[in-house]
Amino acid sequence: MTRSDLLRGFPPHRDRPTPRRRASPAVGAVTMDSQTSQSSQASQSPRSPHTFQVDLRGLVDLLSHHLYSSPKVYLRELLQNAVDAITARRAEDPGAAARVRLYAEDGALRVEDSGIGLTETDVHDLLATIGRSSKRADGLQQARSDFLGQFGIGLLACFVVAERIRVVSRSARTPDAPPVEWTARDDGSYTVRTLPQQARPEPGTTVHLAARAGAEEWLAAERVLALARDFGSLLPYDVRVGDEQVNDLPAPWDRPYPSPAARRVALARHCHGLFGFTPLDSIDLDVPVAGIRGVAYVLPSAVSPAQRAGHRVHLKGMLLTERAEQLLPDWAFFVRCVLDTDSLRPTASRESLYEDETLAAVREALGDRIRSWLTGLAAGDPERLAAFLSVHHLGVKSLARHDQGMLRTMLPWLPFETSDGRLSLQEFAQRHPVVHFTRTVEEYRQVAPIAAAQGVGVVNGGYTYDSELVEALPSVRPGTVVAELDADTVTAHLDAVDPAEELALSGFLSAARATLDPLGCDVVLRAFHPLSVPALHLDDRDARHEQARAQAAEQADDLWAGILGSLRGSAPRARLVLNHLNPLVRRIGSLGDGELIGTATESLYGQALLRAQRPLAPADSALLNRAFIGLLEWATHGEGDGR
Repeated sequence: MTRSDLLRGFPPHRDRPTPRRRASPAVGAVTMDSQTSQSSQASQSPRSPHTFQVDLRGLVDLLSHHLYSSPKVYLRELLQNAVDAITARRAEDPGAAARVRLYAEDGALRVEDSGIGLTETDVHDLLATIGRSSKRADGLQQARSDFLGQFGIGLLACFVVAERIRVVSRSARTPDAPPVEWTARDDGSYTVRTLPQQARPEPGTTVHLAARAGAEEWLAAERVLALARDFGSLLPYDVRVGDEQVNDLPAPWDRPYPSPAARRVALARHCHGLFGFTPLDSIDLDVPVAGIRGVAYVLPSAVSPAQRAGHRVHLKGMLLTERAEQLLPDWAFFVRCVLDTDSLRPTASRESLYEDETLAAVREALGDRIRSWLTGLAAGDPERLAAFLSVHHLGVKSLARHDQGMLRTMLPWLPFETSDGRLSLQEFAQRHPVVHFTRTVEEYRQVAPIAAAQGVGVVNGGYTYDSELVEALPSVRPGTVVAELDADTVTAHLDAVDPAEELALSGFLSAARATLDPLGCDVVLRAFHPLSVPALHLDDRDARHEQARAQAAEQADDLWAGILGSLRGSAPRARLVLNHLNPLVRRIGSLGDGELIGTATESLYGQALLRAQRPLAPADSALLNRAFIGLLEWATHGEGDGR
């Protein structure tokens, strides 16, 4: 039974046999078929077909707890039934009235429509048979796209909030047929009777709901009005709750405005009312081929790419869902959409979209609209683009890494962290013949200050998408040289120390190397700027992996230690680069006490780790603590001796 079964009657097809039914008035059980199974036949013939018997209360519980997200959907189903009934009537009589009225009072709800109505035959054939749809009968399959209801279960949603449903209907197709009343209870029983002509003078349908215990709030006047406005704001017919108009047409994105500025203000007000934020900008979403009209609102603050966006989708004016997640490409996480469509397919619950080729094509088309908006800003409104990128550069980078045209367009605008400050890749490449980059933020923090002092430009590729975009730079800017910056490259750019001076410090260097060798770190001597940096800790991913393997092997049992030992490769070790130009390093190099040299080396090592903002391993923390205590003991040793 669909959302329109309640309100629209279609006489049986002439080639289809008329089901057996009791004379009116009648009481029956809701079944999955219009014919009643006979137990006597089943006993006589083991192969006789049986008819499914439905526990309606169990089915309602299933719908309310598993198919529908909230009891509020009952009102959407009633509105959909009414709208479909009117659509069916106007297909035959374009001049027919098109109105829906809802009245809520004292725990009861009455919904009236001027739709096509039902005959007694329709009531027996449609309302009392779960799963049968008037839109599937009488050759109407081709016209189903005009209706909101599609699945044949919508009427059951009313039982989520009501213990009794009463329908009074008169057919517009059979004007001489008397009005018919159908009353159903949640125990699965129903009654049908005909009424006098004056009970329903005009064609159409009236639905009466009586609230079940504990569900009275869902039928309260204020709640009904709020739900009707939420679900039906874009419906094409005259819909009212009492005297309050529910729908507000045309849609805000289709209304005429005196100026573009006035339109932006009106859409911003609409966005705030729907989503609770004032957008940075709005993007028209117009895809006539797919029957889509709407708008995308740009979020005013940054969000995580992993955060699933909830979009509002109306189907032929009726709100389908406010949490559509698969409507846009993943990279467009910086917008929230509201749109109306007549082409997308809803799921059975009508609270999400069916994933099919049509939805995939719509997703691509909407992505193209957002992409066109970005390129338009780049070409004609750089100030608005800069304001947008200051918040949502991550989303644009996500798009640019898969779209060379977008990367080429956004190249002068996308910001990157570099050793020259925050620049676009285009400006950075103009300054440096080789664009060096690191793959992690840690590596960048290690080398950026030193590399910049040596005239080596470095881009921090450790943030999301940045290293991919740097590597793609030559494809959109031919002739650009891109190279990953590693420890060897940095060391090669540092000045070597005079061999004679290094030879004079050989004793100091040997003691320093012996101190750090258990940590998997070498010691080298170089001269570099700035002078204020006494030591630089350099490693790369391979060195860190080797260090992690060695630490794991130390803590493992004999078996695992042997396995981990067999994995040892020829990866380069980390290195502590001592700055020969730094006065502190020079003083430490002149020490003659080997133990004191070891403590000072450990202090330089720990200080270099802290400068690089590296997370400290337990062994590193223990080393820092030991070095600090050792230096305090050395500094206070003379006072303890009375000197």
